Amino acid sequence: MTSALGSAPTGRDDRRARPTPTRAHRSRWARAAGTGWLYVLPALVMYAVFVLRPLVLTLQYSLYDWNGIGVARWVGLDNYLTVFTDSDLLKIIGNAIVLIVFFSFIPVALGLLVASMVRRITTGAFGTVVRTILFLPQVIPLVAAGIAWSWLLSSNGLVNQALRAVGLGGVARAWLGDFDTALPAVGVIGAWVLLGLCTILLVTGMSKIDPALYEAARLDGAGPVREFLAVTLPSLRQEIGVCLTVTIIAALASFDIVYISTSGGPGLQTTVPGLEIYRLAFSQRQVGLASALAVVLMLLVLACVLPIQRLSRGEKP
Repeated sequence: MTSALGSAPTGRDDRRARPTPTRAHRSRWARAAGTGWLYVLPALVMYAVFVLRPLVLTLQYSLYDWNGIGVARWVGLDNYLTVFTDSDLLKIIGNAIVLIVFFSFIPVALGLLVASMVRRITTGAFGTVVRTILFLPQVIPLVAAGIAWSWLLSSNGLVNQALRAVGLGGVARAWLGDFDTALPAVGVIGAWVLLGLCTILLVTGMSKIDPALYEAARLDGAGPVREFLAVTLPSLRQEIGVCLTVTIIAALASFDIVYISTSGGPGLQTTVPGLEIYRLAFSQRQVGLASALAVVLMLLVLACVLPIQRLSRGEKP
């Protein structure tokens, strides 16, 4: 007999059974997955042909002594040993690391400052004009930028003319031809090119910050500096990570600006790995050594970029 409050328990599981996928469901899912792969296939083929295949070939060539035409001779890791023991190659890698300061840290730091000013003082059409002007160096071809800055920094260029006009003629010099100033001068060109990109990315990130956070900070008595450190900077962690990633890769893989402005001179003062790889492979016919240097450069890029990516996502490096 059943209870007045309901039926007696039967011991069965009253939960609805999960429907078992039928053969028709599985066939429909397989067709959908196959259609998706067909859309992705052209991109995968292009990636395999133009990225994965050259990467595998570079790794292979780095283990040989080869001039690009004749018979290759197996040398194992000798090319890598040369990269890490040759003083000239080590100096070239060091030049690229120095350029990180100019190409990455300076644009990001100035970009934060400029973006904060743009967010505060520009609105409407005027703000659009300011953003366009700031982004303009990123649009200009690097070859054109290198040529223009070569004229500006030459012995009789506009920079030296301005220095002489204000009585600082003793400071004037051929900035891109002096052993002491050539590398910083190239770094200034790179910082000018990348400042606009960093500024626009950071301005976009600042536009996503909840205004209520700034109001709460002001109510707590925070000034502009404290407001920037407590609200703006933590909220831009991902945008700063993107800026650092892009600019560090630009510094380590730099080629255009250096080739146009200095061709790596004077001496090896501005020679960077990208330029040296080109010279070794096509001028000196040392394809194996050039490939080994390219692999080392790739590993250096990964060693710099991967920790930044993890930190920007809030993970431990």
